[in-house]
Amino acid sequence: MSIRLFPVALLAAFHAYIGSRLLGGLPAPWGWVGVALLAALFVLVLSAASPILGRRAATGVLAWAGLIAMGFFSTLLVLTLGRDAVLLAWGGWSLATGAAAIPASVLQLSALAVPALALLASLLGLLNARRRPGVRRVDVPITDLPPALEGFTLVQISDLHVGPTIRKGFVDRVVDAANALDADVMALTGDLVDGRVPELSEHTAPLGRLQARHGVFAVTGNHEYYSGAPAWVAELRRLGITVLMNEHLLLKHGAGRLLLAGVTDFGAHHFDEGQRSDPARAMRGASDEAHAKVLLAHQPRSAAAAAEAGFDLQLSGHTHGGQFLPWNLFVPLQQPFVAGLHRLGALWVYVSRGTGYWGPPKRLGAPSEITRLRLVRA
Repeated sequence: MSIRLFPVALLAAFHAYIGSRLLGGLPAPWGWVGVALLAALFVLVLSAASPILGRRAATGVLAWAGLIAMGFFSTLLVLTLGRDAVLLAWGGWSLATGAAAIPASVLQLSALAVPALALLASLLGLLNARRRPGVRRVDVPITDLPPALEGFTLVQISDLHVGPTIRKGFVDRVVDAANALDADVMALTGDLVDGRVPELSEHTAPLGRLQARHGVFAVTGNHEYYSGAPAWVAELRRLGITVLMNEHLLLKHGAGRLLLAGVTDFGAHHFDEGQRSDPARAMRGASDEAHAKVLLAHQPRSAAAAAEAGFDLQLSGHTHGGQFLPWNLFVPLQQPFVAGLHRLGALWVYVSRGTGYWGPPKRLGAPSEITRLRLVRA
């Protein structure tokens, strides 16, 4: 079986499983209506998965429909599995104790409840994903921070994922909200785009309006490499954004000095060995004047190397906070931190839940954010 046919077969098998578990007890003609709806869902999810199959990604209304369907299918599958687990436990208890069998009414009502709950979760997730991201305010205590850097603010935008469903209007709202925070530094910590420069430059153009006292800085994420990193680095620089590629600069803030560094994505070497992520290299030649050292690194798993290199604070994203159940349960298998402020030795690590979303326009239990980080004396 072709590797590109395998995901299609797997997807079909999952849909068949859902159909067999939820539609079998429905009376005619509702059973046939259910089969038709499930077939339509399969087609829409398949259209959303077209890049995995080596085909051009859907755009416009079809992209919206396919990605919403993908989010609905994900929750539908999880709830179907959950229902079966409960029914299996109930059935086992009945056999072991001689209790009455599961009533037919319970089977039918639970089969109807699963898609209803999946639909409700998808609608709530859509509303959460499409609202303007809220501002999350975080104080980061830094040892021996001089008075001049007390209250220094960094505003972080991460995982914006401009692409099929995140367009210029959404980006404009994010830029307006970020600019209103009067930042000393604006930090873009990767995965800004899902697509090529010619397709998306109109929609990323508002990023050129971002403002901060010491400038706007960015690092690459894995999705920049999927989308043509060299072209996107050039485009961001054209917009007036400084892209830090395993390098640093020293910011003078009154009598205070803040070293700001950035590394390429943790997996950049898979695309270009010359861009291997390297916090130690980013620190190379650092001045002894620096009173605080901040690293922008897309993935939290850069933290071990950042701590060894001597940074005080790392700003990351990548995880989306899991975005929605059950995917948040799998993030710790790949990353040391999922969301929020964490400590690794002498290093603080802040992980944003992301400003946009990837794939399905759906967020549940992991709200999007624009983060305002303020340095304070420990």
